[in-house]
Amino acid sequence: MTFRDEHVNLINHVNPVKAVEVNMRFKFLLLFGLLGGVLVFAPSTYAQGVRSGPDPSTLRDPDLERDSHHNLEVARNYFKLKKAYVAALKRCEEIIAGNPNFAKIDEVLLMAGQSSLWLADNKGKQKPELYVSFDGGEKRTLTSEQFREMGRDYLKKLVNDYPNSPYTKQAQEELRPLEAPKQP
Repeated sequence: MTFRDEHVNLINHVNPVKAVEVNMRFKFLLLFGLLGGVLVFAPSTYAQGVRSGPDPSTLRDPDLERDSHHNLEVARNYFKLKKAYVAALKRCEEIIAGNPNFAKIDEVLLMAGQSSLWLADNKGKQKPELYVSFDGGEKRTLTSEQFREMGRDYLKKLVNDYPNSPYTKQAQEELRPLEAPKQP
């Protein structure tokens, strides 16, 4: 028998009406205590990192995704069919700058890296001089070494940020000759 039961039995012998009142009061205090506990401790779950909804870094704007997907299709066309690496690189840079959370950003990084490396080697149907950036108010083109460094950066970002991507192995293969020590 619990303390509460003993207490109620003692009151029952003295005054049965008082026993009902004590029992009701006990139930009320128990209910009030539970509600108070829930209200006091519920906000602490937020402090422990519990959030509602998806992670904000994975939220994707459908219009931006559609636009990025279109740019990727155009970049693939320039890259694979036309061998226009300047145009492919520009499209990839537009995706990277405008939608870094794009669902296929790993493919974009690979294409940007390969385009840069191949422009450094003067491959493709477009001359590397067609790649123009504006620094302040003046136009400038990149040297072969700058294209190579830019390609290395894109490929390293792919390997480091997306190690489980299907494009990671291909990026590692592209990086291997760049990382090899140069022979005098």
